[in-house]
Amino acid sequence: MPNTDRFEKLPKPALGEPYLLTPGPLTTAYEVKQEMLKDWGSWDDDFRTMTAQIRTGLLALIGPKANLYDCVPMQGPGSYAVEAMLGSFVPQDGKVLVLANGAYGMRAAATLEYLGRDKVVLDKGDYMPPRGAEVAEILAKDPAITHVMAIHCETSSGILNPIEEIAEATRGAGRKLLIDSMSAFGALALHPAQLGCAAFVSSANKCIEGVPGFSFVIAQTAELQTARGNAHSLSLDVEAQWRVMNDTGQWRFTPPTHVVAAFLKALAAHAAEGGVEARGARYTQNRDIMVSGMRTLGFETLLEERWLSPIIVTFFCPADPAFKFSQFYDAMKERGFIIYPGKLTIVDSFRIGCIGQIDTDVMHQLLTAVKAALAQMGVADAAPPRAALNERRKLLA
Repeated sequence: MPNTDRFEKLPKPALGEPYLLTPGPLTTAYEVKQEMLKDWGSWDDDFRTMTAQIRTGLLALIGPKANLYDCVPMQGPGSYAVEAMLGSFVPQDGKVLVLANGAYGMRAAATLEYLGRDKVVLDKGDYMPPRGAEVAEILAKDPAITHVMAIHCETSSGILNPIEEIAEATRGAGRKLLIDSMSAFGALALHPAQLGCAAFVSSANKCIEGVPGFSFVIAQTAELQTARGNAHSLSLDVEAQWRVMNDTGQWRFTPPTHVVAAFLKALAAHAAEGGVEARGARYTQNRDIMVSGMRTLGFETLLEERWLSPIIVTFFCPADPAFKFSQFYDAMKERGFIIYPGKLTIVDSFRIGCIGQIDTDVMHQLLTAVKAALAQMGVADAAPPRAALNERRKLLA
């Protein structure tokens, strides 16, 4: 359970900032922000030590046989790391099965298109996860597939994908698994050695609760050792970054020094809270309070209960003609909450995040703000359009 005695309950974030209820960037602790007030020399031994601490600290979170893996920080946000992973570990004659059920799976497919790597896409739409049996069937029919690309938590819908059964199917077929765990790592257990995962990526400004500025690739050392020459890009070459970091302790190009300092503070706070299990428990509590309260107000979640992640939740927009998302967004911002627009193509929706430096007290404040915003707008009923529910029912049938 989260160490709630340690977690500082604030009526508002530091400096009067609104709460960022998004999948990242997110609300960070004042102490994390404070770490960015000092300048660091990127070639200095002190900063090299900080880089080494990041790498070892992240590897400490991956569970058994962590010694089989290494951590490679990369300048740039999460999509840079996804492209770096795909470009560095999928050879030019490789072929990737992309498991897509939202915007980030489709972005991975688009990335492969840019890279000139062959691919096949299993598109599950917005409501359902890819299942292990489907993966196994596709791999059995197409021996040219060398890699499977999976999204751990698809934040465009908030769906938590069944990564274990996907990994089992991939292992069983003798293929290599690559994972985008951008919005899940640090709060949801991910043990790559047990999964047989070749590499995965995440970012500083997600569940570790740092600030934006770098992402990281955690890969089997054996994969890194054989990746030279694969990369399509000088700056996104994971193997080259890894080799230089191991040889010199330095980043190949200018690192985000202030962000690294902030991340180390965030990583220490993560450990003090109780690590992955405790952070995931706090986020789960946030989700449960928020979803229950939103349903009481009449809102409906896009997803069935079993697929709801503790990262972000998607809600249908109300059918009430008085509801306009732009007005709702502004009304929530006035009350101290930044929410997220929907990223779906078939229905109008919006999203509310459960992660960051927030707890259940904040979620109760959120629900009070939602109720007040609806009253301000004159929304009498928050129920979704019948057509949206019918569409979901048809797709789930």
